[in-house]
Amino acid sequence: MGLYFRKTLDNKAEVSVWKITETEEELIQLSSVPSDEMEEISLIRNENMRKQRLAVRALLNEVFEDKVYLSHHDNGKPFLENCITNISITHTDRYVAIITHQEEDLGIDMESVDRDFSTVKEKALSEDEREDLDEDDRLNEQLALYWCAKEAIFKRMSQSKVDFAEQIRVKRFNPKDEGELDATFIHKDGYEEDFELSYITFDRHVLVWVVG
Repeated sequence: MGLYFRKTLDNKAEVSVWKITETEEELIQLSSVPSDEMEEISLIRNENMRKQRLAVRALLNEVFEDKVYLSHHDNGKPFLENCITNISITHTDRYVAIITHQEEDLGIDMESVDRDFSTVKEKALSEDEREDLDEDDRLNEQLALYWCAKEAIFKRMSQSKVDFAEQIRVKRFNPKDEGELDATFIHKDGYEEDFELSYITFDRHVLVWVVG
């Protein structure tokens, strides 16, 4: 299917999503991956993971007029070698998504709500966040949003050894088809940074991003 949607936000960031319906061979044709990286991708045993990597490159080709070269810092954070645009990337078996901005730091994360998020409750949520959960039929979706929000902030902060339960706190919310989340990142020295995240739900997936 290719480009699923592309949205420019009020803060000038852009969110783009690719739906993976192509074969691996079709993605290779669409992605224009450099030979050295293609060799690296070919060594990945899991076909879905290979297709995700290729779909990211295909999406970059769709979004950018000029060819861009994707690389990663030692901590895994992606960057574009020949472009000043900041970027964050996420993917599932069925979709890949990126968010870009010319200046601001950012983070994005996406998950399928068909995945079981019950372990997130115990491992990634604070006691207050667990008390805020709504024990209804949208509980798994709510847990997915908590997880994606924390992952998006983690990517934005680009710090090592972050305690998701203690250092990233998400304020109480009621899951909707789309909305905003308020969260706080607590540095190890006690300094707190507040963030407003946005999210959308589509096709049994949740997508959360933070800019600035």
